[in-house]
Amino acid sequence: LTLIASLIGVTSLIICSKGNPLGQVFMIVFSLLYGIISYFCRYFGEMITYVFMSMPMAIFSLVSWLKNPYEKNKAEVKVNKITRKETVFLLFLTLAVTVVFYFILKWFNTANLWVSTLSVATSFLASYLTFRRSPFFAFAYALNDIVLIVMWVYMSIISIEYVSVAVCFLAFLVNDTYCFVSWLKMQKRQNKAD
Repeated sequence: LTLIASLIGVTSLIICSKGNPLGQVFMIVFSLLYGIISYFCRYFGEMITYVFMSMPMAIFSLVSWLKNPYEKNKAEVKVNKITRKETVFLLFLTLAVTVVFYFILKWFNTANLWVSTLSVATSFLASYLTFRRSPFFAFAYALNDIVLIVMWVYMSIISIEYVSVAVCFLAFLVNDTYCFVSWLKMQKRQNKAD
């Protein structure tokens, strides 16, 4: 299951890096599989984050991306720029979500509580920016990847079967970095054409 989830997740990122809404479909499937894996590792923060936040946000993002194609090209989304006012709102909302989830995760006796809480913060930030079609979603996901690499390397020390999940997030880090650069280029090309 960990290998299948990893392959689906990497495929999602490759497709999303081109601004193709199909990548969000793969992200929905990945979120569900990753939630299952996280549950069995007692990473309840990851499970809650991916099943109840990332998966619904991927659905909303899919709708948003389909409603905002670039020049009627359904295989490429129109890149959006968020305002400073929205950025302040996003940071406040991320802080509020993080604080609430800290106590929820603590109540569930979540493994690696601080790392799990940080993962919630970076995941929420990335999910919101994905929905808003900002290139910075990939940067936020890259930050999340670093957090998750640490989390799953720790789990791999306990059980070797989780090495593939750590490797998955290492691949995610490479892909999210590429995705960020790709979206910045896509934004520049779209702005120039407009």
